[in-house]
Amino acid sequence: MADFDVIVIGAGPGGYVCAIRAAQLKLKVACVEKDKTLGGTCLNVGCIPSKALLDSSEHFAFAREKIAQHGVILKGIELDLPAMMKRKDGVVRSLTAGIAGLFKKNGVAHLSGQGSIKGAGKVAVKASDGSTKTYTATNIVIATGSEPSRIPIAPFDGKRILSSTEALTLSEVPAKLLVVGGGAIGLEMGSVWSRLGAKVTVVEFLDRIAAAFDKQASLELQKILAKQGLELKLATKVLSAKNTGQSVVVEMESASGKEKAEADYVLVSVGRRPFTDGLGLEDVGIAKDEAGRVEVNERFQTAVKGIYAIGDAIRGPMLAHKAEDEGVAVAEILAGQHGHVNYDVIPNVIYTWPELAAVGLTEEECKTKGLNIKTGTFPFMANGRAKALGDTEGFVKIIADARTDRVLGAHIVGPRASDLIAEIAAVMEFGGSAEDIARTCHGHPTLPEAVKEAALAVDKRQIHM
Repeated sequence: MADFDVIVIGAGPGGYVCAIRAAQLKLKVACVEKDKTLGGTCLNVGCIPSKALLDSSEHFAFAREKIAQHGVILKGIELDLPAMMKRKDGVVRSLTAGIAGLFKKNGVAHLSGQGSIKGAGKVAVKASDGSTKTYTATNIVIATGSEPSRIPIAPFDGKRILSSTEALTLSEVPAKLLVVGGGAIGLEMGSVWSRLGAKVTVVEFLDRIAAAFDKQASLELQKILAKQGLELKLATKVLSAKNTGQSVVVEMESASGKEKAEADYVLVSVGRRPFTDGLGLEDVGIAKDEAGRVEVNERFQTAVKGIYAIGDAIRGPMLAHKAEDEGVAVAEILAGQHGHVNYDVIPNVIYTWPELAAVGLTEEECKTKGLNIKTGTFPFMANGRAKALGDTEGFVKIIADARTDRVLGAHIVGPRASDLIAEIAAVMEFGGSAEDIARTCHGHPTLPEAVKEAALAVDKRQIHM
């Protein structure tokens, strides 16, 4: 008889959620984690600490630049960076400890150490003291997540050339920070340090930031961030980055020719790669694609019976909530249920301020697919609550099928876009229409009224514009 029904390797969002859901379904579950704390990249050095710093730095920027508009006069505003970092670390500790508590509550065994697969139904766990113990399981779930992508022209050194991990723990505000990559991580961390006083330059190889998003939305965010003081070097290739000891010299090339820039630190944020090394996949016959992702079928099964994979380790967007949904789906499949992940309705967010949030298809993707669409856009400038908040930049954009009115996508640049996108995702999950949103009564005055107005605008019926 096997030691466990399920062993999950990795305790990030996909892994710990999978383990807890499987335990709820009365399976005997263990979760292997190599790090000292649970939660994976997201809780320890990713989503959570970055959002803590984003919120803290936004409060600081608001106090310096905007609060006087509300009739509140503050004098002698100073940054206490150690206190800000201490708060961030406290948020992380409370959440990682919370997962440990959830494991105890649900009866999930926590196996501390480096996990590797020794064959169908066998997982070896190497502890920090070097000892190894092998456990057996009916099913194994690979949930090992991802790590920052590396580029040879700017190798991480942890001192001046940084990954997102080190960018979360700087002990000083850089005078100059150069960010390689204009995606979510680069824009978020660039925003943090810019708000705290750094001169931030973002170098992006493509001709716009946030290129995976709807073009109209990404260009709006680009305009706003430039106004906030971020220097955006677009259509520019980084050729090299050299640590001189006291700074980093970066050589770049664009249509205008080559140039050099010097910065105190360089943050390399060009994406993430699956963390699947050291699992022993090749030894047991599990294939990986050219990007290092574990190959699975529609039920998350690998080529080896009883071994599954989820999250950043497999194809699809590298998002914590995508991994969580897959974790739940696999647990339910292993318990004899169906499992459900709708990949067409997975929200994506960049947590700058204002935020950029999206779900479904972009307008460009609709055109590529040959879809006949109609769009509705409504600016926050015309929303009463946004006016009261003093946050009027951006808009809500809804894309619907021209014949059926079914919502195909939505894109929001504005205050609390990350929260507002959930309503549209729910409507899309149930195959709803723009008319469904437009006919739903929204509280007044609220930011979600902008969503309703955008839905009305799909048929040119918006009221407040």
